[in-house]
Amino acid sequence: MALSISQQYFQIPVVTRAYTTACVLTTAAVQLEVITPFQLYFNPDLIIKRYQIWRLITNFLFFGSLGFSFLFNIIFLYRYCRMLEEGSFRGRTADFVFMFLFGGILMSLFGLLANLFFLGQAFTIMLVYVWSRRHPAIRMNFFGLLNFQAPFLPWVLMGFSLLLGNSIMVDLLGIGVGHMYYYLEDVFPNQPGGRKLLFTPELLRVMFDHPEEDLAYTPLPEDLAEEPQEDQEAPDQ
Repeated sequence: MALSISQQYFQIPVVTRAYTTACVLTTAAVQLEVITPFQLYFNPDLIIKRYQIWRLITNFLFFGSLGFSFLFNIIFLYRYCRMLEEGSFRGRTADFVFMFLFGGILMSLFGLLANLFFLGQAFTIMLVYVWSRRHPAIRMNFFGLLNFQAPFLPWVLMGFSLLLGNSIMVDLLGIGVGHMYYYLEDVFPNQPGGRKLLFTPELLRVMFDHPEEDLAYTPLPEDLAEEPQEDQEAPDQ
């Protein structure tokens, strides 16, 4: 029996569902002129002097008005966020939330230095980067034009952004923060003399990790990690 739309929606893992929904609702609110981008962008002066704390979060939720750029970002965000949550972070929701906090804090600090106003695209690139480094054998196909191994995907996306006339500063920020997380979490602890430096706070484990899994939960159908010999096409957006 086919699942209803609401059932399919709640089959999406919780972090991916919450973040993607927040991005879509924020864009819809801007399109309906309920709010404006000027109320959302990252502005340290307004955050500190006028206590507009929400800007620390809302600048990660807005990808621009409805159009190609928005669809491009939201599809990549949903796809790679979900594959991470269902893959290497399966049963580790607290660790996944901690990665969000780690990336968000670092991007906000670097965004302050680089005078960036919206960091959602950088956050998407970070997710893509971490996924790609954890699946190095996967072969990708981008718009039917390029074939490459998964670790090159963030750089291909940056090149595509450059062709569209966008600044690559945001993409470089996402790649840089993604590499920092990957190195500290996956590389350094496994080197001689290395040790784990990132620890998920116990409060997050109490809030998000549960001992029992939902038996009705179904991940995305393709198991990418077990079929490195097949080409996977990057989604057209």
